[in-house]
Amino acid sequence: MKKLMNAIVKPTAGPGLELRQVPVPVPGPGEVLIKVHKTAICGTDVHIYNWDPWAVQHIKPPMTIGHEYVGEIAQLGPGVKDFTVGQLVSGEGHLTCGHCRNCLNGDIQWCKDTVSVGVDRDGAFAEYVCIPATNLVAVDESLPEDVVAFFDAFGNAAHTALMWNLVGEDVLITGAGPIGMIAAGICRHAGARRVVITDTNDYRLDLARKMGADRAVNITRDDLRQVMKELHIMEGFDVGLEMSGNGAALKQMFTVMRNGGCISLLGISNVPVDIDMNEIIGRGLRLQGIYGRKMDNWHQMSYMVQGGLDLTPIITHRFHYTDFEKGFAAMNSGMSGKVVLDWTQE
Repeated sequence: MKKLMNAIVKPTAGPGLELRQVPVPVPGPGEVLIKVHKTAICGTDVHIYNWDPWAVQHIKPPMTIGHEYVGEIAQLGPGVKDFTVGQLVSGEGHLTCGHCRNCLNGDIQWCKDTVSVGVDRDGAFAEYVCIPATNLVAVDESLPEDVVAFFDAFGNAAHTALMWNLVGEDVLITGAGPIGMIAAGICRHAGARRVVITDTNDYRLDLARKMGADRAVNITRDDLRQVMKELHIMEGFDVGLEMSGNGAALKQMFTVMRNGGCISLLGISNVPVDIDMNEIIGRGLRLQGIYGRKMDNWHQMSYMVQGGLDLTPIITHRFHYTDFEKGFAAMNSGMSGKVVLDWTQE
């Protein structure tokens, strides 16, 4: 008889989630079973909860969702070496083929056959999750588990921000969601001269200030160019990090970059965005699409936290996993940073 566990499940096509008992996964060859300690709610999970057009296109219920987590190894599948039962771990949520051109080059984030934990296969909002050992990331026990729980999102921010040199540079971040807030902290930690973030949500802009942004600009009432003058940003921003997926924000970013400026694009738009190609070409702007994380970002994240980058200000809510509805309500309200769910207590 199969052992059962609690899991947060998308049971059918439609809004909402349910706490259900499902079978504990059994690790096959090369796989590892992880006992989950903490999870964090991601924007992707909110899409699935709300059952928006993205979720309709990508999710096939019933399935366990979630992909931001930290836990300990409960069982090693056949052939797994270099890990031990009880070891603290997290995991890269993109499972890749390992043999396409990008995988062989070390650019696994661009694997054409990526399978995502909590999207394409059962995820980590459960007492146990099973992933390939090749995706395991060992976690130093000195790191706070509440923070490690959202290393997946931290990795998106690290990949986006560290694509370009930041030392002594002026950085504009558009979108003060959790990843934008984290990026503000990374840019400050990495030596940026000025960090400016824009949004329309005062609650999240205030969190971004706590994460190190020099100015948090509400574009519904503040003049970004006036802020630039006050900060002595004369030629324009050197680096732009587009986190919002908002076409108007991207267009504004183009206008305030210096010639030759560098832009990372992480935010995904729900609608097509018209851009002025002549402006990009004529001003020599460099644009880089960002998806997921590089595996090296996991090491960078650990080292930045150990080196003093404090991400705890963006953790605004903590709940037991049985109160997951409160967590999703907080995320949907827009009045939250990261929401952490605890799976260690009965």
